[in-house]
Amino acid sequence: MTDPFAVLEIKPTSDVDAVRAAYHRLARRWHPDQFHTPEEQEEATRHMVVLNQAYQEALQLASKRAMTPYNEPITCEDAILLSRRLLERGNAQAALRQMLRAITRNAAWYGLQGEILMAMEQYESAEQSYREAIRREPGNMTYRAGALDATVAARKAKTLLGRIRRLLHKR
Repeated sequence: MTDPFAVLEIKPTSDVDAVRAAYHRLARRWHPDQFHTPEEQEEATRHMVVLNQAYQEALQLASKRAMTPYNEPITCEDAILLSRRLLERGNAQAALRQMLRAITRNAAWYGLQGEILMAMEQYESAEQSYREAIRREPGNMTYRAGALDATVAARKAKTLLGRIRRLLHKR
């Protein structure tokens, strides 16, 4: 099965409006009436069939995601998608709340939790999350780099300068 968001050339975290806009943009590009030769029209028709199917699937997924109550358990993948989107918007606390709704947890979940906790300046907790991600996927260098960054940040935060910075940041 092809990823409908990839077919539409958008992020998997895209909302309903982005799905519709991407579909309309690509439909204008691939509509068979845009082409003159029968071969080109046939190719465009094949693209439109795939595009229409991807549009329906992506629209359903985006709609379902938009209607999910904020206290119900969700899949690990959905938690990661929602949290990544919130983190990209600078809302780390809401991202962490979404992460905690996940029914199951995998290495990617722990890695993203570490990233969120780093953004919240909770370095020791971030390090623990990265360590769990490493335990689950020992060869992942991104998790190892995150753990190292968290360790260094935690040590810096314990210095006098780090404590002063934290106090000033709270004000």
